[in-house]
Amino acid sequence: MKDILLKIIGNQIVSGDGSADASAALEFITEGKFYRKGDSLYLVYEESEFSGMEGCTTSLKITGDTIKMKRYGEDVGVETAISFEKGKRINGYYETPFGSVEMEVLTNAINNRMKENGEGSIDIDYNVSLKGLAENRSMLSIEIL
Repeated sequence: MKDILLKIIGNQIVSGDGSADASAALEFITEGKFYRKGDSLYLVYEESEFSGMEGCTTSLKITGDTIKMKRYGEDVGVETAISFEKGKRINGYYETPFGSVEMEVLTNAINNRMKENGEGSIDIDYNVSLKGLAENRSMLSIEIL
């Protein structure tokens, strides 16, 4: 396991022409861990108050062009797993302290530039629908510094 520094940028697409609204961007730098197991690379980091998910741990399992994100935290009662595979709709549930919400994720694009030594970055462009609550398009970029 290797200690790393991650730069994470999340962007919600809010305009009809596909451009990102700067006010919807979230960017932060955090410490994390990198390791390799079999054919997969893993990034693990603690969420912060800044991200709005303080008390959660996020784990990314990167296997080629498939990325599985898991968020969990005993103290906040949250556990969510999201799979990103280009062109696929994945259904699941987003667990919150107030109950679970049905969720659907459609991955538009994945750009995986991770190297086996823990250097590189990933970009994910996806649409998410939380049934009855919200629908939006998001972009997530994670870079190892």
